[in-house]
Amino acid sequence: MLDLKFVRNNLDVVRESLEKRNSKLDVKEFERLDGQRRELLQEVEVLKAERNTTSGDIAKIKREGGNADEIIVRMGELSGKIKALDEDLKDIEAAEHDWLVSVPNIPDDSVPLGSSEDDNPVIRVWGEKPVMDFEPREHWDLAVELGGVDFERAAKLTGARFAVLRKWGARLERALTSFMVDIQTTEHGYTEIIPPYIVNRESLYGTGQLPKFAEDLFKLENSEYFLIPTAEVPLTNLHRDEVLDESELSVAYCAPTPCFRSEAGSYGKDTKGLIRQHQFHKVEMVRFAHPDTSFDDLELMTSHAEEILKRLNLHYRVITLCTGDMGFGSKKTYDLEVWLPGQDKYREISSVSNCGDFQARRANIKFKSKNVKKAQFVHTLNGSGLAVGRTFVAVVENYQQKDGSIVIPEALRPYMGGLEVITAES
Repeated sequence: MLDLKFVRNNLDVVRESLEKRNSKLDVKEFERLDGQRRELLQEVEVLKAERNTTSGDIAKIKREGGNADEIIVRMGELSGKIKALDEDLKDIEAAEHDWLVSVPNIPDDSVPLGSSEDDNPVIRVWGEKPVMDFEPREHWDLAVELGGVDFERAAKLTGARFAVLRKWGARLERALTSFMVDIQTTEHGYTEIIPPYIVNRESLYGTGQLPKFAEDLFKLENSEYFLIPTAEVPLTNLHRDEVLDESELSVAYCAPTPCFRSEAGSYGKDTKGLIRQHQFHKVEMVRFAHPDTSFDDLELMTSHAEEILKRLNLHYRVITLCTGDMGFGSKKTYDLEVWLPGQDKYREISSVSNCGDFQARRANIKFKSKNVKKAQFVHTLNGSGLAVGRTFVAVVENYQQKDGSIVIPEALRPYMGGLEVITAES
């Protein structure tokens, strides 16, 4: 959430930001509401001043033994008007707040201008596309044929966009998760967290999913609880309504969790395979950073996500999301896109964002500095390190062999009990 005072004093900046983001939100609506708020405040102040004067007149008349009945009636009228205006003011301020929490974050000046994903520049590429002397197959055919994934039984159990992982498929998913967590914790300094997979409204408000993106969430019936769409939600809210010490920053957490998304706006997209599921696993990274160093942390976190792909020897590229393709709460975002030979395209496997103080303001997360009397908002960052299901897909498609088998990347073999090749008998 943006600072209300900042918005009032920088409407042109906010308007320009909304235009860059292709947002339909209208600054004129805020100007109208804020104008009404100022008028009401002025009217209330005038009436309160009159009430104070009237109160003094009543006291004076009574001291002098006079009749103050008419003035007392006027006093009651003034109090009634003030009460009614205060209620109107509350309604206006609530509408103003609703508008404010719908405003996306302001992109950093370094973010490229653009209207869609087609305008996202590639900033670096790592590795080479694998050379295959055969027509590579999509993961949904290969993994099913080898008995590691069962979509039909998943559909019977639940419905579309679910999968049952079995045998080597279940083990590969578990191996990838452990591999990622081990690197992020033992080498990159993240503290591992196993958070609740169910959160309340306050948590989802803090990270920006509510109220704007309610349709993307799974809500538990007859309750105010929701399944987490990402571990970013519980990890960030661990420090909601807290004041950290400056010496603690940056605080770094990672969490391997299932994630649950309705994919409300994805009808017809990626209907096959594991790319877009209602339930999937992800190793999430979250950092609480000092405002002066948060963009250094963004580069660091991105390198931590990249390291997983490098260890698995998977060809990928890093792109900067343009202003028209950024997430709601992001100030700057890098996407890692891994090459999938079966699909003959790059697909997102990690998104790493610096949210500035946008989430911290919503969740009231601050830090105290020795040199500054007033506590300041921290900067929050989040990113996948990595999406486990999509990494599963990348391994299957990039390490497939002509005979239909799949070679296990060397880095994963200790996590797979020494297994080197996946076959139908694995």
